[in-house]
This record gives sequence, C-alpha cells and structure tokens, in this order.
Amino acid sequence: MPPRRPMFFLALSSLALGLCEMVPAPTSAAEAPAVPVPPPLPPERPRELKPVQPVEQKPAPTSEAAKPTPPARPAELTPAKEPAQEAQKPEIPTPPPTPPERPPELSGEAALALKVAPPDDTACRTRLKRLGVAFEPLPAIAEGQCTAPLPLKVTKLADDIALPGGATLTCQVAESFARWATEVQVAAEKTLKHPLTGLELGGTYVCRGQNHDVDAKLSEHAFAAAVDVMGFSFAGRASVPVKAMPAGSEESEFLASVRGKACGFFRTVLGPGSNAAHANHFHFDDRERNAGHRLCE
Repeated sequence: MPPRRPMFFLALSSLALGLCEMVPAPTSAAEAPAVPVPPPLPPERPRELKPVQPVEQKPAPTSEAAKPTPPARPAELTPAKEPAQEAQKPEIPTPPPTPPERPPELSGEAALALKVAPPDDTACRTRLKRLGVAFEPLPAIAEGQCTAPLPLKVTKLADDIALPGGATLTCQVAESFARWATEVQVAAEKTLKHPLTGLELGGTYVCRGQNHDVDAKLSEHAFAAAVDVMGFSFAGRASVPVKAMPAGSEESEFLASVRGKACGFFRTVLGPGSNAAHANHFHFDDRERNAGHRLCE
C-alpha cells in the first residue's frame, strides 16, 4: 500500500492557496479612503505672540439696593423746612377786598375840569417867523369836544401872500400851509406867468362834523388842524377858483400842480372829483392815520 503523506501535503497546499485568494488585494495609493481623514493640527502659537485676554467686566447691578447712595447734602445748603400750615377753607367764600376810593380830583366834575398840558410849539413858531409868516397867538379853544390849546391867527404868508379874514390854525398846520404856499408861488409864475398875491379861504377852525354832517365824527376843522382853499388871487390877471377846469388849459394845469404839491405837506388832500362836498375847494388837514397812511385824492 503506497504511503498517504504526499497527498496530505497536497491538500494543505490547496487550502492555503484558497485562503490567499479570499484576502483582498491592497488598495492603490490613488484610491481615496471611504471616510475622510482629518487634517493635521497646526503647531501651538508661541506664548509671546498670544494676545492678552481682557479682564471680564461684570455688569453694574441694576437693583435699587445695589445702587450707590449719594452723599448727604451739607446742613448749610439744606433749606429750613417751614412748619406746615393747615389749609383753611372757609365754608362761605370771602368777598374780594373793596378797591380804594377814587381820588376826588379824578371823580365827577373835577375829572372833567382836568387840564392836559399842551405841547410846546416854541420851535414851530420860530420856524414860522423865518418863513416870513405873520401871525398872533389866540386864547385856547374849548368848545365842547372841539379844542385847540395853542391856536394861532395867521394873516399873511411869505412873499406877502394875503389871507383875507385870517386863518385860525395850529402851528403845525400853519407851517405846512406856509411851505405849500411857496410851491404855489413857483407854479403860478411858471404856468400862469403872474405872481400869487392871495388865497381865498373857505374855513379853518369850525366846530362841526366831517362834511358838515352832525352825526359824523368831528372834522379836523374842529381842532384848528384843517384849511379849505376856495381860490387863488394874482397880480395882473383874474383869480382862479378851485373847480373843474377845461382839460389842457393853463388853469387846469396850475390847479393840478398845486394839488399834487399839497400831498407832500398834508396827510389829507381832497378837491374836485373826490366827492360832491369838495367840488369847489381844496381841503387840507393833518389827520394821523395807521402806519402813516395819507389820503391824497
């Protein structure tokens, strides 16, 4: 019978060869692993290059108990407390105190008799004399509400311009009237070629209402602060009345010129065309209006 050992070794060789085939072949370097490998950690930073960590600041306490208490106020700066006074409210309201009695000089007839010191017109009278105006002072006018504390009677203007019957005016209005008359003299010689010798007046001081209406408020005539001019007299020619004149005539040009000049001296200028009440004369006055408004019609 032949020996079996060689056959036994042959079987062992076949088993080993089969086991080798079952072991997987090693992967190549090009193939990536199924699970990613973490990258290597960088070296630790040197201590001398590390930033200093700020000290953590704790938040301030928010509770009332944790808040700091302010220092006590010095005694010398602390106001003394007055003792509390009990509020006394009477059941019945106390009547207000009676005002003091009015002084006798401001009551009744004594109040009506009070006098207001008139303004000083000394400087104005000096200017009138320099303008060549002839005038004389008159007693104060007090006729009810019609008053003029320092009236003047003007009888002649510069260049011997006559005022028949005279004019009762305040000094301020008399000065405006005299200055306007000098412009009238220039217009007369330029337009009419004859000098002015006189002015015909319709009225100066008259205690009446506006436009002679008894129910209207007082006219400036009631205060000797207005003058009405009815016409102009000349040397060597007929007088020129104040009325509507033919357009283009010398008289019409003269009247328009002197009327326009008056607007520079008086606050109110009215005449023919303004209304029916002024169809035959010029009315000049110095009535003061709001914001210095002037009425020139």
